[in-house]
Amino acid sequence: MIRWLPYFFAALIPIILAIVTTQKLGERWAWINRKIIHLSIVPAMIMFYYSLLPRYVFSLSALTIGICQLIPHLRKKEFSWYQIEHNYGEVFFALSAAPISYFLPRTYATALMLAMAISDGVTGIIRHFYFKRHGFNVRLKKHWTGSVAYLLTAIAIALYFLDGNLIKKTIWAAALMIAEYQPWLDDNLAVPLVGGLLFLLY
Repeated sequence: MIRWLPYFFAALIPIILAIVTTQKLGERWAWINRKIIHLSIVPAMIMFYYSLLPRYVFSLSALTIGICQLIPHLRKKEFSWYQIEHNYGEVFFALSAAPISYFLPRTYATALMLAMAISDGVTGIIRHFYFKRHGFNVRLKKHWTGSVAYLLTAIAIALYFLDGNLIKKTIWAAALMIAEYQPWLDDNLAVPLVGGLLFLLY
């Protein structure tokens, strides 16, 4: 038996459960559903960190998931309960995880991917409920409350996974937060790009 196969299925189960659960929540909760699916990938990232999933398995799985999510966009038949027309964030999220997990050192790759999943997920949920409470359309909106959540969670991730002092780790987290907040490039592309460049300086 292939040693990593049980862990592959163990990593897949939370993702499938998230997709099934969010489908029941429906299109009205699309923004939250996206973040729930983001967070459901965390167990797979932890298994990758502990070498329970080989690089090529994780990377190829991320690439496959990215392509599978791209197809509905290209066919104009999005999965409406979590995909948003003309917004390819979930595709970029999966596709960027493929080279990150394959080329970067395992510990650094895990930290960066967890920031993409946890920090972005928590950020989106906080922003959603902030705007909901104030009666605004929450789709694709940014707010400083979410950015504070992003910074704090990214610092916590850096403290656990990365080497260096607190200042260095805070700068790393702050750079990712700025990449997530900036309005010019989708954050699911900007964060991995900035994170990849930071590795060269780290």
